[in-house]
Parts: sequence; structure tokens; C-alpha cells
Amino acid sequence: MASLQTTLLILGASGDLSKRLLLPGLATLLDVKDDWDVQLVGAGVEDLSDADWKHLVHEAFENAQASKNEEDEGATGDGRLSPRLQAVVDGSSYRTADVTDADDLRTLLGDCRHDPAIYFALPPAVTEKSCEQLAHIDLPARTRLALEKPFGTDAESAGHLNDLLHSFLPEERIHRVDHFLGRSTVLNLLGLRFANRIIEPLLSSQHVARVDIVYDETLGLEGRARYYDKAGALVDMIQSHLLQVMAVVAMEAPASIDADDLRTQKELVLRAVRPWGGDVAAAGKRARYTAGSVGDRSLPSYVDEEGVDPALGTETLAQLKLEIANWRWAGVPFTLRSGKALGKQRREILITFKDSPHVPNGLTGAVLPDRLCIWIAPDEMQLELNVNGPGDPYTVDHTALTTTFNPGRLSAYGEVLAGVLEGDATLSVRGDSAVQGWKVVEPFLAAWRAGTTPLDEYAAGSGGPDSWDNVDS
Repeated sequence: MASLQTTLLILGASGDLSKRLLLPGLATLLDVKDDWDVQLVGAGVEDLSDADWKHLVHEAFENAQASKNEEDEGATGDGRLSPRLQAVVDGSSYRTADVTDADDLRTLLGDCRHDPAIYFALPPAVTEKSCEQLAHIDLPARTRLALEKPFGTDAESAGHLNDLLHSFLPEERIHRVDHFLGRSTVLNLLGLRFANRIIEPLLSSQHVARVDIVYDETLGLEGRARYYDKAGALVDMIQSHLLQVMAVVAMEAPASIDADDLRTQKELVLRAVRPWGGDVAAAGKRARYTAGSVGDRSLPSYVDEEGVDPALGTETLAQLKLEIANWRWAGVPFTLRSGKALGKQRREILITFKDSPHVPNGLTGAVLPDRLCIWIAPDEMQLELNVNGPGDPYTVDHTALTTTFNPGRLSAYGEVLAGVLEGDATLSVRGDSAVQGWKVVEPFLAAWRAGTTPLDEYAAGSGGPDSWDNVDS
């Protein structure tokens, strides 16, 4: 008998999220969990035939399988799916449905052979309308929901969404998806921090000068104006992803990595976050890109991108300087930054330690701050130290110790789906943290809407505005 029997019901199954991320992620998961019995059911407004749907799933699985073959040294693929994946394709089904209609939802649930995990690959407003209908339907006993960000549009709406969801499902069966919390990345951070006595005691205000969490992209708008022009870099990346990463970096050691313990420690960090110095105008910066070149690609100014409304004043680069006002971190600036159309891709957590309190007379050379740099996707770590260099033993050189973390066997969305299908909410965002994330950024959003924070500019392909403190990796 299969160790797990479940149905993955994807609402919005013919959309880009499903084709590009969810279905390939499911393929990587099924390759690892070969004893799981997973039925795949898709639904959406598009009128797809059974053959069209199976072709769509087959193609997504085939792309995932080809990518895995490329990563496996010496592995080759002939384009055919493994028997395991082909069986899931053959057993899958699709219905054209209005996912905000109670009768259509009941029909879809009737197609599920096992207790369903319902994945909302839909715009947030449609997801909420669908949940309003599900609240009045008798659901199977172990129904789980998976919702993509953003969770609400502000703290009040996020709280309202929580109330709606909790009216018919307990919190542990609600998965607010943040693929940045992919299992291998989070567990690598936890292992580095709490399984190493030489590192954990140093991560505090006594030894750390600053922490920078940076996610810079070289891509521009890439046709996402419909969503991005209303969200901007702060809501798209910092409000959700980077605050969650910061919480893992800064939290106290949980008693276990169970959902309650881990998510409680993250929530305690978020509750302690304040604008640096209490000055929202000085602690938040925003900018948007002008015309320029990224590598061999020429990009227009953001305001000239198709679908953009220049009057919205949407930022494509956001930076917040925050303080975690607790015993461990008080006085240490945490800078969170993310933007588009920048000259170099950066996905990193950079911890800069304070200067050595005393360097003995007679040692020469540039004594630089020690730094711990952790890169995300691929997960790597580098510890920069001062050591006596080759040649003159009295001269101090800067060197780096580098290692690669275990990448895990699943893609980010494979990790997401593993938690959803198993009913393990450890790496999903808890309801109170979804609200708290909005509370952290709302003072900055209000200041930006009021125009009290200038909208700076930077050329596409540059490192950001010249006036900013653009920390090097």
C-alpha cells in the first residue's frame, strides 16, 4: 500500500504558474517519493480537452525530467517519461470550471479519489472568492489549502483572509506558500546556525556590525506589468520573501523543527522589527530603472515598458534598513534590498562582523572585517577571515573558506508541494506572520504614497543609485 494517498487539485491549472513551476515541481517530487499515490486533477476557465490537458502535463513533466538528466553527470534522456510519471499523466483529469461557483467546486471535489490538497494557482482576489464558497461546502476530512502570495493587500485584509480560512479549516491545514522557504535552504541555515558552536555565539549584537539580505535580479519587467506595476519591489519581494529569510537568520533556536516551534520563533522576530532609528523616511529607499543595458540586452526605462502606468510611481528597487529590537540583535542594522534590471544577480545573506578590538603592533597589511556570506540557489557559504599570508609572516591577508551546502533533491516548488501533500506546514507562512509582514512594511508604503521618500533612478545594468550604500558581495 502507498505510504501516502492524496489528490492534488490545482485551480488555475492551465496558467503560467502551474505549467512553469507547479507541474515540474510535482515531477521532481514524484521521482523522489516513488511510493506515493498522487492523483492529479486540474481545473480552470480555459476549455481544454482531455488530450490537451494530458499533453500539457506530459510536456511539463518531460521538461523537469530533462533538467534532472542534465544535472545528473553522465545521464541521458530519450524524451520519454518514466513509467511512474507517465502513470500520473494517464490518471490525471481536467475540468473547465468556475472556481468561484459552489456547484462547480463540489463537482471538482467529487473527482478527487483521495482527500485533496487544493492549490490556488490564481490571482489573490479569485482565491478569496473561491474560499468564500468552500467555507459553505462539506470538505473531506484532511483537505489542505495552498495559497500563493500576496496574502492580502495590507494587514487588515490579511487578517480578514485569515478569519475566512479559519472559519472552515484549522491553521495547520493552511499552507501560505513562500518558495523561498524551500526545505533545503531553511534547513541549511538552521544547521549552520544551531549545529555549530563556533558560529552561533557570534551571531549577536556583541559581534555583528550589520546584516544585509539582498536579492538583486538582472531581469527587467518581463511582461509582468499587470501584477508588478501595482505591487512594486517592496511588496513583491521584501514584504514576504526577504522578511521570512531574515526571520530564519535572526530567530532563536527552536526546540524542534516542527511547524509550531519553528514558526513561533520566526513570528517573535517579526514582532520585534522596527524601522532603523524609528525614522521611516530615512530607513526606506526606493528607485526605478531607466534605459540601459544588462549584459547584451538593452532595456527601456521602466516607465516605457508595456502596461506600465508612470503615474503610479512604482519602484523597481527597494531597500529597508531595520532593527530587530530584542536582546540578541538590538543595535544591529538589517538591510533588506531587492530590485530588477541590476547589473549583477545577487541572492545572498551577508553578515559583517565588527572589527577586531586590537591588532598587535607589528602586524601589517589590510585587516578587513570578517564576513559570513551565504548564497541562496545555489546554496553556498563563504567565511572571510584575516590570516598571515604567504611570504612575509608579519603581513595579514584576507582569505576565504568556501563550501557548498547539500542542495536537496527537489526543486523549490517540489519542496513546497511535499509539505502541502504531506500536510506538513513547517515551511509555510503562519497566519499571524502574514499579518505581521504587512505591519512591518506599511509605514514605508504610507510614506512612499505620501511622497515623503524620493523615487530615485538608476540605469538598467548598474548597481543601483550612486547615492545609495550599495554593499558589495
